[in-house]
Amino acid sequence: MQFHPETCHKTIQSPWGPLTLAANPKGLSGVWFEKQKHFPDTHAWILSNQHPTLLNTEQKLSNYFDQKWPPAISARKALQDIALDLSAGTDFQKAVWNALMSIPLGQTCSYAQLAAAIGRPMAVRAVGTAVGRNPISILIPCHRVMGSQGQITGYAGGIWRKQALLKLENASIAKASAGQHQ
Repeated sequence: MQFHPETCHKTIQSPWGPLTLAANPKGLSGVWFEKQKHFPDTHAWILSNQHPTLLNTEQKLSNYFDQKWPPAISARKALQDIALDLSAGTDFQKAVWNALMSIPLGQTCSYAQLAAAIGRPMAVRAVGTAVGRNPISILIPCHRVMGSQGQITGYAGGIWRKQALLKLENASIAKASAGQHQ
């Protein structure tokens, strides 16, 4: 992935270990768990503890981890005012990442359902690859995608983190096989 030349970053703590946040003038471009698959090389990026997008994201994620969002709105809506920059992805990846954002809090879907949602029902493996390359963990909820039988499958941040995120969101693993994604 090619990131904006003015990308800056900071590391924050989460209940499941350090998270690296990245932003540029266009918006938030990354949220990665420490040592997860596809973790970018951040050495050329500017370390910034004061970038407004990073500070806003840190606050919103803190509220998410503490489940402090108004009862009338979902966690996604609570995180919605964060501008996202997905320009590092291909058109196909961006289509998958945008579809991920439509999976409601507390629900899951299968890779096949996600492929059908973007109009590419035969591209299940390619969808799985794009899900795995999601640069904005949690906010683009790739943790809500399950195997075709509702089983927990790969997660770049580790299966145990996927389980923890689903538990935080009160998602029932059995819901994945019931086809709850719309």
